[in-house]
Amino acid sequence: MATSISATGSGLDIPTLVSQLVTAARTPTETRINTAGTTATAKLSAISQVKNVMTTLQTALNSVISSADSTAYKATVASGAGFTATTTSSAVAGSYSVEVARLATAQKLSSAAYEADATIGSGTLSIAYGEDNSIDVEIGEDATLADIAAAVNKAAGGKGVVASVVTADDGQHLMFSAVGLGTENALTITASGDDALQALTNGDGGSLTETVAATDALVRVDGFERTVSSNTIADLVPGVVLNLTQAEAGKTYTVGVATDTSTLKANLTAYASAYNAANTLLKSSSAYDATTQTASALTGDSLIRGLQQQLRSQVSANIGDLKTLGITLDKDGVMSFSSTDFDTAIAADPDAAAAMFGKNGSYSASLTSLLDSNLNSTSGTLVQRTTSLNKQIADLEQQLDDLDTRMTKLSDLYTAQFTAMETMIVQLQSSASSLNSLLSSSSD
Repeated sequence: MATSISATGSGLDIPTLVSQLVTAARTPTETRINTAGTTATAKLSAISQVKNVMTTLQTALNSVISSADSTAYKATVASGAGFTATTTSSAVAGSYSVEVARLATAQKLSSAAYEADATIGSGTLSIAYGEDNSIDVEIGEDATLADIAAAVNKAAGGKGVVASVVTADDGQHLMFSAVGLGTENALTITASGDDALQALTNGDGGSLTETVAATDALVRVDGFERTVSSNTIADLVPGVVLNLTQAEAGKTYTVGVATDTSTLKANLTAYASAYNAANTLLKSSSAYDATTQTASALTGDSLIRGLQQQLRSQVSANIGDLKTLGITLDKDGVMSFSSTDFDTAIAADPDAAAAMFGKNGSYSASLTSLLDSNLNSTSGTLVQRTTSLNKQIADLEQQLDDLDTRMTKLSDLYTAQFTAMETMIVQLQSSASSLNSLLSSSSD
C-alpha cells in the first residue's frame, strides 16, 4: 500500500487568533487604566462640586463682611406727607421736622389765538434758559404755528424748552414749556426778522402770556428755610434726599433717620443657607453607605474631613457670641439665623455685628483665611487638588494612547509570526505532495 502525506494547510483563522491574543494581552492593563480613570474623574467631579459650594460660601461671607462694616440708614416718613425721603451713605441717625411750603414748577408761555394754519412772519427766534443756555431757531417764510413748534423742538432736542400747538375755542395757541423747574430755568424768548414774529416773544413788545409761572420750591427743616429750583433736595437734611410731591404750607411732618440692618440680616440668612449647603455636600461626598457597602467619591479623603472639622471649629470658637447675634448650630450641624435675637443684640450693642462679622471680626477674619487657603487661585488646596487630578487623568489618557500603540505593534508581530508559520506549513505541504507523487509512481 502506498504511503501519503496530508497537504491540507494549517486551517488557522489568523485575524481572529491575533485579535484574541491581543485582547488577552490588552485587557488587564486597559481595565486598570480605565478603573483608575473612572475613580479620578469621579473625584475630580466631587472636588469641583466642593470647590463651587465653598466659593458660594466665600461670596456669602464677603457680603456679610461688607454690610457689617458699613452702617446703613433708613428714613421713615408718615404717609401723605407730601414728600418721600431716601438716605445716602453720609446719613446720620436723627429726627427732623419738614414743611413743604411750595413746590417748584416749570414755566409755560402761550401766544395769542391764531386762525388755523395761519402763517407767521419769518426770522429767528432766540430762546434762553437756565444759566447761559440758548438756542436759535430759524423760521422760514409761510411758517404756521405747527411749523414753528416743530422747528423749536428740533433745535432744542428736548433740552430747555418744548413747543406745542393747542387748539382752543378761540383758535390755535403756540405753547412754550420750560423743561426745567424753577425760576432759574424760566424762558426768555426774543425774535429778529418780521415784526409779526415779535408777537411770539415775552420781552418788550412781545405778546406771550405766562400761563404757569416759574416758581422755586420752598422747604423748611427744623425752621431753616431753603429755596431751590427743583423738587429734589439732597443737602438739606444730612445724608437724606427729599423728593417733594405736594405742598402743605404750615404743616410739618417728621423724618426719622435710623440705622438699617435689613441688608446685613438678609446677608446673614443667605450665609447660613450657604453654610448648610457646604456642610451637606462635604458630608455626602465623603459618606459611606454601610448597608449597600458603597463608598462616595471622596470617602476617607483627609482634605474633605479637614474642611468639615475646620468649618465647625470656626463656629465652636465663637459659639457664645454667635448665639447672642442669632447664629446657632443644631445637633446635626445645621446653621440657623434668628433676626429677632440679632435685633436684640444690636439694640444692646450696635458695634457687636462689626466685631463679629466685619473684615477684622473674630469669626469672619479667621473664616476668610480658611476659605482663601482652600480657594486661592494659585495656592488653594482645592485648586491644587483639581490640578493634580487633571494631570492624573491626562496621564491615564496618555497611557491608553501608549497602550494602543503597543497593541498595534503586538498585533503586527503576531500577524507576521502566524503568516510566516502559515507560509512554512504551505511549503511543507507542497513538499509532501511532491513526495507523495514520487512514492505513488515508484510503487507502480
